[in-house]
Amino acid sequence: MVILVGGISCTGKTLLAQKLLEKYQIPYLSIDHLKMGLYRGDSNCSFSPEDSNEVIGEKLWPIIKGIIMTNIENKQSIIIEGCYLLPNFIKDFRKEYLDHIISVFIVFSKNYIEDNFASSILGYRNAIENRGFKEDRAITQFIIEHDELRKKCIENAVKYFEIDNDYMEEIQRVYKFIEDSINKMNQNV
Repeated sequence: MVILVGGISCTGKTLLAQKLLEKYQIPYLSIDHLKMGLYRGDSNCSFSPEDSNEVIGEKLWPIIKGIIMTNIENKQSIIIEGCYLLPNFIKDFRKEYLDHIISVFIVFSKNYIEDNFASSILGYRNAIENRGFKEDRAITQFIIEHDELRKKCIENAVKYFEIDNDYMEEIQRVYKFIEDSINKMNQNV
């Protein structure tokens, strides 16, 4: 089983992956770590950490896809999370792989961003990892990024969860969806 968690940065993907690791004892891979490992380890790396999520995502996707396929083929479980996981990538898998993949994307509503940008969103950005840099996106850019991700999820028929009011309450829908999906997979084994 593979659990994929996507979304714009600062949406709680890493915290979600950490909580899933603790609950299910499934290791997780942060795509940020893969990105930085490749960037720092290969002077000929074909991207920079400053490139867009789409550029980096396209460069990393063949590796991530291979990791996913290998885990499924070996009947191993992993959680993979990151903002470089794009909704259109999910359709790259044939059904026999999709049957073993749970994918979720976390999106914030405009209302949630406007009400929580400085306090909660930026305030919790280092809940699991110290990213070591200051967030320099304006709130308007953050809203645009979430709107674009929501549209891409809809276009690609990918499951997404929108946080609109109370993060802690609404993120429980994601946990429940994942738990229900795991139970369904286990029943089909």
